[in-house]
Formats: sequence, C-alpha cells, structure tokens
Amino acid sequence: MPETTTRHFQADLEQLKTRLLEMGGLAEDRVRTAVDGLVRRDPEAVARVIDGDRPINQLHIEIDNRCFTLLALHQPMAVDLRAIVSAVKINTDLERVGDLAVNIAEAARRYAQHPPVKRLIDIPQMARIAQTMLRDALDAFVRRDTDMAQDVLNEDDRLDALKTQIFRELLTYMLQDPVTIEPALDLILISRHLERIGDHATNIAEDVIFMVSARDVRHNAPEPDLQRN
Repeated sequence: MPETTTRHFQADLEQLKTRLLEMGGLAEDRVRTAVDGLVRRDPEAVARVIDGDRPINQLHIEIDNRCFTLLALHQPMAVDLRAIVSAVKINTDLERVGDLAVNIAEAARRYAQHPPVKRLIDIPQMARIAQTMLRDALDAFVRRDTDMAQDVLNEDDRLDALKTQIFRELLTYMLQDPVTIEPALDLILISRHLERIGDHATNIAEDVIFMVSARDVRHNAPEPDLQRN
C-alpha cells in the first residue's frame, strides 16, 4: 500500500483496538456491578446492569462496521488480516460477556427475594478471576503478547475448579434444607455464568495466539504437519 494509505490503515487499526478496549471495560464493569449488587443485595446496582445494555450493543455494531470497512478498503494480509478477523470474533465475545452480566443481575434480583443461603466468598472470587482474565486477554491482543495470552488460558482451570466447589457446597445446603433450593440454584447459575465469562476470555486469548503466530490452539488443536505430502 502507498505510504499515506498505510498510515491511515494503521491509525484506523489503532482506533479499532481502542474501541475494543472501551467495550471490554464496559463489559468488565457490568460484571463487577452485577456481582457487587448480588453481594450487597443492592437492587439499584442490579437494575443498572439489567437496563444498561445499550452502550455495549451500540459498540458491538460500530466495531463490526469498522472491521468490515478496514477489510473492504485496504484488503490487508498476514498479521493485519488476522488482527481484523480476530477483532470481529473478540467483539462478539465481549458482547456476550455483557449479556452474561445481565443474566447474573437477573439471578441476583431473584436471589435477593430470599434469605441468604450462605456467606458469598467463592462467587466474588470467581468474578475477580474472570474479570482479570478478560482484562489480560484484551491487553494481550493490543500488545500482541502470546505469553500473556497463554497465562489467560492457564487461569481457566482455577475458574472451573471454583465452579465445581460452589456446586458441591450448594448441593449440600439444598439436601439439608429444601427452602434453600430456589436461591441456591440461582447461585449455581451465577457461577456458571462467571465460568462462561472465563470461557470468552480464553476465546480471546486463543485469537491472540492465532493472530500473532498463525497457530490454532482451539480445542488443543495439533500443529499442522508441514512435512506431510
């Protein structure tokens, strides 16, 4: 591409990264607010999450349009092409994180209608891990840092272990007292939503590795055999 066109392309690509980071920040904040509303039994915080989906939805459409425009106008190749394709996928992951935050808030609203089942310790810990994974995955995308992306993938096991621990503990409460069944099920749902947020963070990390090194690590995909006929 001519030098002027290249400068415009790089500037547009940087703006795309900035908007993705902004969307990631919104998604992370919504998860934090939803879990905080659960812990503090705060109906106003929960309502803000449930009713505040519009900014993320608007960014979702804007970022997709930016990606398609970059593809159409510049026809990038190699790592730049992979960066834009990854941005489209990351955009979808972030939008779904926003939806999961709404799901958490709706479960928190139902949970607040019952007496507390237990002191909430593990769920806020899950939320902190999921938020950190999401933040680090986006930082890895911006920095094109595969080591940071791999660290995100490694954290997923901690999240899965906590989800299993929460399920087992709540199952004990439900067996001991049927009154706790309904609110305990909401807490189990919330833990599953948080695990799904971690899954979206790992999706982003996998996209980073693909973008930088053209390696597909989804589903533990094997390295392609370049010597095969």
